[in-house]
Amino acid sequence: MIMSAVSQTPVGGVAGWAAELMEKLGAPGAGLAIALENLFPPLPSEVILPLAGFTASQGRMDVVAAVLWTTAGSLVGALVLYALGALLGRDRVLALAARLPLVKASDVERTEAWFARHGTKAVFFGRFVPIFRSMISVPAGVERMRLPVFLVLTSAGSLIWNTAFIAAGYALGARWHEVTDLVGLYSKAVLAAVAVGALAFLALRVLRPGGGQRRRQREEPAPTRWSSTS
Repeated sequence: MIMSAVSQTPVGGVAGWAAELMEKLGAPGAGLAIALENLFPPLPSEVILPLAGFTASQGRMDVVAAVLWTTAGSLVGALVLYALGALLGRDRVLALAARLPLVKASDVERTEAWFARHGTKAVFFGRFVPIFRSMISVPAGVERMRLPVFLVLTSAGSLIWNTAFIAAGYALGARWHEVTDLVGLYSKAVLAAVAVGALAFLALRVLRPGGGQRRRQREEPAPTRWSSTS
């Protein structure tokens, strides 16, 4: 990331792109960047939000407006993904799972059961987890979580997340990128945990395909051979 000598505004990369949006559009530009971040998780909110706080600290936009616009952007992005999940629907998810290697319909059914028990907590607390903060909207749509509940939980979680990062960027000023560096470690830890979990899942499926079926076969008595009489 390259910083200009005069204003310490980033040039190039995601930060430069977000800075340019905010320079042209102000707080609505920050909201647009966060809406796109929800739809394309590789765009990191932990870069955009502290940068919005830094921009506000330079007097180029109002800090409260930045919080409100980025929360609105989070909600718009989440609604698009919710609608995608609703359009996809349970039947298509099951059909897709049936075509994927090492994935079973029972996996989807277990996920549905888990979401039925913990969906509200998942939507709220998922807003604090990189990658999942966007993706959690899709199963909420598939399961047709009541829209008012989804909107309230998503708005509340996004407001907390956005306020914390914007406030940190505002307080740190030109050192806003320190927030990004710190949260980058958190993001890497989350991704590493997901990778380990995925590898463990694949290992169990590859090493024990049809394990239950083999156990049942071992437990069944061997068929009796009858000799024919003459």
